[in-house]
Amino acid sequence: MRHQVRGNRLNRPADQARAMLRNMVTSLFAHERIETTLTKAREARRYAERMITFAKRGDLGARRQAARFLTEPAVLQKLFTELGPRYAERPGGYTRVIKGGIRKGDDAEVAILELVGGEFKAKKRTKRAEKAEAKAKAMGSDKAKKKRSLPRAAEPGRG
Repeated sequence: MRHQVRGNRLNRPADQARAMLRNMVTSLFAHERIETTLTKAREARRYAERMITFAKRGDLGARRQAARFLTEPAVLQKLFTELGPRYAERPGGYTRVIKGGIRKGDDAEVAILELVGGEFKAKKRTKRAEKAEAKAKAMGSDKAKKKRSLPRAAEPGRG
């Protein structure tokens, strides 16, 4: 029985799940944004928040605890020199999970895990993309009318 055991198994043995989460949190701090499944993002978020709290404390014990978890010394340095001071005034909620839809290959729910405050610029829209969107919008009203042109009984698969 799993009484008072927190977190998900993530369909892996415990040591593999922990290694994966360590790598994900390290990548999150290195790139400030990662894309993964929703369950993994929520699980990695727990550890990322804890590491940032260690960085805010900033003492030697906190640095050693963070060093035990993170896999790259350069990321540990970034955590304590950049990210800790960035969130010094923030009382929590250092990360954000954004749902990204369903992945086509395996039907998994995808999410983006990112650090709050390191805002990302939206990709520049090309003229071609804007034209295509305008055309789709104009055609969208016509398609909706054409779709329902057949009575329900006459549609294929409707007896």
